[in-house]
Amino acid sequence: MSVIVFVESKNGSVSKAGLEAVSYGSKIGDVTAVTYGDVDASVLGEYGAKKVLVHKGLSVANDQQGTRLVAAAVAETGAEVVIFSQDQTGKAIAPRVAAALNAGHASGAIAYPSTDAGFVVKTNVFSGKAFANVKINSDKKVVSLLPNSFSPEKVGGSAEIAEVSYDLGTAGITVKELKSQGEGVPLPEAELVVSAGRGLKGPENWGMVEDLAETLGATTACSRPVADIGWRPHHEHVGQTGLAIRPNLYIAAGISGAIQHLAGVNGSKTIVVINTDSEAPFFKAADYGIVGDAFEVLPKLNEAIKKFKAAQ
Repeated sequence: MSVIVFVESKNGSVSKAGLEAVSYGSKIGDVTAVTYGDVDASVLGEYGAKKVLVHKGLSVANDQQGTRLVAAAVAETGAEVVIFSQDQTGKAIAPRVAAALNAGHASGAIAYPSTDAGFVVKTNVFSGKAFANVKINSDKKVVSLLPNSFSPEKVGGSAEIAEVSYDLGTAGITVKELKSQGEGVPLPEAELVVSAGRGLKGPENWGMVEDLAETLGATTACSRPVADIGWRPHHEHVGQTGLAIRPNLYIAAGISGAIQHLAGVNGSKTIVVINTDSEAPFFKAADYGIVGDAFEVLPKLNEAIKKFKAAQ
């Protein structure tokens, strides 16, 4: 089976989500990865890509030109399956590609396709509260993967790199300025996350959250009220109306755990909750809970982790 995988390019490197998608696609068939810009695409061969198509004339994968790029690659290769990560870029481009190809689209995939009775993909629905088995009957098939659902696996191969110059037309929308979201791993790709809510009482107290995150090598996040108040930037907001994340470890301090917040983090492999209220709903979803004051627990936890790391 011929597979096209869209790989986002960031600052000259392929994204982690792109590596996940290539690794996933390699389990289905022969992968041709599609990326863009001045990027080192050779690493994609190590994760299962047989060939990489690079459009150096495209620097930002906007919705319109990104769609045309993938559609042109499908037309050239005759691919039957197209794989995206369901990150911000994938959410914008994948449905457009599905419409352009007259293809069925399974979004939020959390398992490899089953081909015993057609082409069936298990997906995450209702904010992680249920699963659906989506059967795609169309000749072309589009699948979007939930970030951090599949670990990138090196297979030790190499890929043929080919430059393409498809006519992508104009973007239609011009982005004049992109506001930096800071350094570090983006939340959707983060494997370790330290988050906090209104229980920290003010932005001046966020230093203990950032210190713990630095010690762990984690990314920081927050609840919606904290972002709405302006204590933290909106790109750190996780929840039903913010980012949905699936880290290996999610530490939440001073967050009660309303259902809207849980909808964005219930895919986490391990959840640790710190709250003074023993009846906080978050404890019901937690793997580990600490009933205590974040102002006391976070610094002690940080010191304990530092000592543990120093002893390794």
